[in-house]
Amino acid sequence: MKLRNGALGVAALTLGLLSAACGGSPSSSAGDASADKASGPVHIKVWAWYPEFKSVVENFNATHKDVQVDWVQAGVGQDEYTKLKTALKAGTGAPDVVMIEFQELPTINITKHLLDMGQYGANEDKGAYAEWAWNQASDGDKVYAIPVDGGPMAMLYRKDIFDKYKLPVPKTWDEYKQAAEKLQKADPSKFITAFGTSPDAAGWLQGLFWQAGSRPYTYSAAKLPSVGVTLNDANAKKVMEYWSGMVSAKLADPTAYGTPDFYAGLTSGKYATYLAAGWGPGYLSSVAAKTSGKWRAAPLPQWTAGGNDQGDWGGSAFSVTDQTKHPKEATLVARELYGTGATPSSDAAWKIGIDKAFLFPTATKVLQGDYFKDKTYSFFGDQKVNQVFVPASDGLTRFDWSPFQDFAYNQLTEQLGQAVAGKTTWSGALDTLQQKVGDYARQQGFTVSPASPS
Repeated sequence: MKLRNGALGVAALTLGLLSAACGGSPSSSAGDASADKASGPVHIKVWAWYPEFKSVVENFNATHKDVQVDWVQAGVGQDEYTKLKTALKAGTGAPDVVMIEFQELPTINITKHLLDMGQYGANEDKGAYAEWAWNQASDGDKVYAIPVDGGPMAMLYRKDIFDKYKLPVPKTWDEYKQAAEKLQKADPSKFITAFGTSPDAAGWLQGLFWQAGSRPYTYSAAKLPSVGVTLNDANAKKVMEYWSGMVSAKLADPTAYGTPDFYAGLTSGKYATYLAAGWGPGYLSSVAAKTSGKWRAAPLPQWTAGGNDQGDWGGSAFSVTDQTKHPKEATLVARELYGTGATPSSDAAWKIGIDKAFLFPTATKVLQGDYFKDKTYSFFGDQKVNQVFVPASDGLTRFDWSPFQDFAYNQLTEQLGQAVAGKTTWSGALDTLQQKVGDYARQQGFTVSPASPS
């Protein structure tokens, strides 16, 4: 989900959605419940970079008397994680509650500094979230995070370009290639999309691997140090060979995916499609505002006609650290800021998240609710785009991440770059990836075996 880091950070800056940190009081000193009540509400420090989060915090604080949130914007993505890891190792300086992306959870969790929120009622929420998201945030009865948003993938396309060149909306990857060929023949300056390497491309490509049926890792915190790693399976190689053909035939532009040049191409009409996550519609409307009304959403092309295989690109959750002095209250904050808690504050928070922050909910009452599913977007010609993305979320199946995901993503980026540059075969790039990641995992003390299919 590297692109999720970069995209969300850039989008937030572009839209001016990230407000300055609220600051606030440190967590209350430890003591019994009566002492806490006598000294006022319990203060819970939260690190998060969600867009429009200031309004969500204000909403929570206005609806809770005994618990108040003190928000700190400690950085976006890896900037926050670096500070978090330092604080956890030092035993001081970590927040009570912290925003962590799904793919980072195993890496943070192996430090053994994330609280099992199942001890404080979090298991009550198990049925309240999309199953694929809950599985990534928990391990059996242990709950290490409360899901917030996800990134099920779909295809955003320029309707004006498709209409001009009489391109059928592709339902399969074969049809997608045929549309690319027809577009390139009609106007060589245009491409169906871009496919190039960048640090942000790894999460996007992993989402396409996911859709193709690749399951690169088998991971459970309870079974450490055993980890399954298979990064060069037939399904991942199928995806790489497909895009190798698209790039070599000049049907896909080798411009790096998720870079400023790529997003400029979406605005100029150089690219006719954007293979996007559930948060993509909001992001696209900010970086390509001049194209409002020209875009539509359609399901991600399938490998088999009539199939329903889906992939996800991004997602995040709230975890509680073991440095909190108020685990019960911190768990309540993690559950109720965007969750399905007993108070009505979560409904108001999700209205902010949907309307202003473009988050894609994983809480089923929001995900399946009429407000989200029936929301129209003028940027997409008043299309109800979530009616495309929600079924994509419903079709997602289990997917595990590794406790060395940063290294794996960096290596995927490097090997993809070698393939695009013609310095290795695209299939061979995955073989090298498998070797490098497997060797690294063993050096870190993990016992590596082949990943098991989900």
